Amino acid sequence: MTRSGTTTTVVTRVRDRAERTPDKIALRAKDLGIWQEVSWSGYWSNVELVGHALLALGLQPGDRVAIHSENRREWLYADLGTVAARGITVGLYPTNPASEVAYLLSHSGARILIAEDQEQVDKALLVLEDTPDLEWIVHVEPRGIRGRYDNPKLLAWEDFLALGAAHRDEFPGELAQRMAETGPDDVMTLIYTSGTTGPPKGAMLTVANVEFAVQVLVEGGGFTSPPPSPADVTLSYLPLCHVAERIFTTWFSAASGVQVHFAESIETVQANLREVQPTILFGVPRIWEKVLAGVKIGVSSASWLKRSVTRFWLARAESIGETLVRTGGKHTAGSRTLYAVGWLFCFRALKARIGMRHVRYAASGAAPIAPDVLKFFMGIGVPMHEVYGMTENTAVATGNRPGRVKVGTVGEPQPGTELRLDEDTGEILTRHGGTFAGYWRDPESTRRVLTDGWLHTGDVGEWVDGTHVKITDRMKDIIITAGGKNIAPSELENALKTSPYIKEAVVIGDQRAYLVALIGIEYETVGHWAQQRKIPYTTYRDLSEKAEVQELVQNVVTEVNGRFAQVEQIKKFRMFPKELDHSDGELTATQKVKRSALGKMFGDLVDSMYGGAPRG
Repeated sequence: MTRSGTTTTVVTRVRDRAERTPDKIALRAKDLGIWQEVSWSGYWSNVELVGHALLALGLQPGDRVAIHSENRREWLYADLGTVAARGITVGLYPTNPASEVAYLLSHSGARILIAEDQEQVDKALLVLEDTPDLEWIVHVEPRGIRGRYDNPKLLAWEDFLALGAAHRDEFPGELAQRMAETGPDDVMTLIYTSGTTGPPKGAMLTVANVEFAVQVLVEGGGFTSPPPSPADVTLSYLPLCHVAERIFTTWFSAASGVQVHFAESIETVQANLREVQPTILFGVPRIWEKVLAGVKIGVSSASWLKRSVTRFWLARAESIGETLVRTGGKHTAGSRTLYAVGWLFCFRALKARIGMRHVRYAASGAAPIAPDVLKFFMGIGVPMHEVYGMTENTAVATGNRPGRVKVGTVGEPQPGTELRLDEDTGEILTRHGGTFAGYWRDPESTRRVLTDGWLHTGDVGEWVDGTHVKITDRMKDIIITAGGKNIAPSELENALKTSPYIKEAVVIGDQRAYLVALIGIEYETVGHWAQQRKIPYTTYRDLSEKAEVQELVQNVVTEVNGRFAQVEQIKKFRMFPKELDHSDGELTATQKVKRSALGKMFGDLVDSMYGGAPRG
């Protein structure tokens, strides 16, 4: 609680930090190629203006405000301004096509949409008939909109802020009063799940849920040790409508003063990492895999001398990584000495080039990651930790702690977290103060996942050494072969994706006699490989169909098969004829494959691997 009983929220934290350290830097973002700084007082001033603007537009407690934008300062201003006015923030992925925008806006009943630019405005205007609750579309970027669109619902960002300034002048205490009325049970945000098996569901996170997460993960050092501080630096680049990025961008900053830098775009993340050199870095497995693939490409393209030196030290890094895996992340005298020498000759320059020279805490989450990927980064001196949580428990479940890392697990239960495995199914269940309030307008789905306060995560797990949790797969993804063997496809898929040449892998075999796989190549990496061997190609499909590429992938499959029992081995594979895409319904907005959709879309490829035979 703060100030005469007012409920503590991320908004009050920003306000209080602005009062304590008004001139300290809170946010940085690039304008015309130059990093621009926002102080804590400037941060709070913008949040306050947005809050007053929303009040001027008639926002009532519980009304929904949607944000459809890439990561930028205005995302945070809109998010916290909405919470200050006791509204509910609804984040949309920048890649959401118009059909999904229509569903999310109509299902949430959003009254106001903050749209980044012409692209997002066009999507909203296209589906206006399907979004009867939508009253205002506030556009942040005027380019392509001003003077060309004639719709009374459109409002420019600067006019929106001017509205807020006028409201603040006329009713200076109204926003503060609205903030003072905030209660712990107020729904603060709707975070829509990715919808791998159906339409996305809106998880309701309350003020109390978020405060629990902040106290455990940020202030309590549930992730970093020591906890984050104003000396720490982060790069915001994953979608802010995802609970993980909300933690590492908004909540870390509000609670501990971490300086946030906004990437210019997802395409410039690597360059921005090199510029910013963050101290805390979170990534989904796809990010870590891509960086690793980039390192391997860089090595293969280097001069003979540099290639030889780098390969020598990367071999030493593998040895160091193996030691750290064995010791839980603690150096031995030998590994520390070896790393110190390697740092002089290779690791310092390599870490600087990938933007991780100053990283003191790195985390991977949101999906399983291959242990070999973690081992590589640990070996070159990036302290990696796999963590686990989900939207429905405000991302509070388990985490590997510094010095107690068990690679292949998602770590130990977080403080204040009850965690157990269902005796019959092995499903992971959690219970704590971060358990969500339920799904928006979906009591039936809520009843299915909540029992006596226990959240059914849908993930199957097992204990390792009685302390750490290993996730074996999603319950709905477990394959039961025609012979009755239960197989977790994610282990095979992650092993395949460790290769720099493979981007996507989907193992199939439910009720079938044997396992097969649909595989997507890493276009850039395989293209580079083909160019080195003077193999001509024109398109993704053309490249993937080359006999040499088929052989390349077969070698990867053969190597991976050697690590598994015969019944778990992939007998045949086919290549995806295209890169999987969210807009085509093949991936979720978080880049997870939609298994059921792929099974239908590429059913002919699957059937060809079984000779057209029906399921057993």
